[in-house]
Amino acid sequence: MTASSAATYATAYAVLTAAHEAGDYLIQRDDDARDKGKHGHLGRAACARHVASYTTTQALALLAADRGLDLRLNWRRAAAGLALSAATHYLADRCATHWADDTPAAPLLVRAAHAAGKGTWLQRDPAAGALLDQAWHKTCIALAAAVTASGRNTR
Repeated sequence: MTASSAATYATAYAVLTAAHEAGDYLIQRDDDARDKGKHGHLGRAACARHVASYTTTQALALLAADRGLDLRLNWRRAAAGLALSAATHYLADRCATHWADDTPAAPLLVRAAHAAGKGTWLQRDPAAGALLDQAWHKTCIALAAAVTASGRNTR
């Protein structure tokens, strides 16, 4: 018996979220965490390294769940879900240390947060940027899980 689409989605979301926590906090190198929001090549390279290890963590966790739970994922769809997770993770993590910035030079997501009325909170609360970052990640993981769980193999 195979899992229903809803169960596959819920499992993919749980697995991708757990792997997110591991990739973002346990696996990420300290220097990448420090540098990923910096301007120029240093920041881009640090963020790319982090996203590569983060995505590898998610992929391995998803593979283990697929094999262990017989989810029958379509791996083209899973790869698309992982690519979505990686791209959106990179976009958010380039905002590191910039969340309070309300200038036109701020990263796109920072400008969007300010335009959405979050600027006062971002400038007043030192934890606000990290909270918005994690909310963005979890929302994008939900979308990635939907892509991953769609079009399962029926073998």
